[in-house]
Amino acid sequence: MATRQLAMRTFPDFLDWAENLPQVLAWGSQQAPTEVRGMRVEQFVDDGTYVVRAELPGMDPEDIKIEVDNSILTIRGERREERHDRGSTEFHYGLFERRVMLPDGADESEISARYDAGVLEVSVPVREQMAEPRTIPVQRTETNQKANEKANEKADEKKSGRGAGETAKKK
Repeated sequence: MATRQLAMRTFPDFLDWAENLPQVLAWGSQQAPTEVRGMRVEQFVDDGTYVVRAELPGMDPEDIKIEVDNSILTIRGERREERHDRGSTEFHYGLFERRVMLPDGADESEISARYDAGVLEVSVPVREQMAEPRTIPVQRTETNQKANEKANEKADEKKSGRGAGETAKKK
């Protein structure tokens, strides 16, 4: 019986580890804090709106914080543990965090969020028409023009074998 209970408990532990693997890998060379857990999300575009839905069952919307900075949407939450004298739990308590890169054209000033039936839904309007790539001409300044003229003059002197003094006398 004890072996069966251990096997049943090990499988969810493995799933918990695998569930948070993408978040750990996303940190690159930095280690993710062990007390912060990820959350499951789905992302899609619907009629010009980028939607992020996060599973956060049993949470109070007041315990959820959403921020946006440099096109990165951060969803944070905290589920406070309820202590019981007996029993076991597979619920995740503590801090939850997930970061999502917003798509090009996302209007960060118009983000809205709602929480219903354990699912947080964040909506971000996306401009359909993106700015076209364009070439920016580089203008020559007087300083650059004078420097180029001097460089050309020196190159001409080297070709003709004249020194700087000879060129100055002829002018």
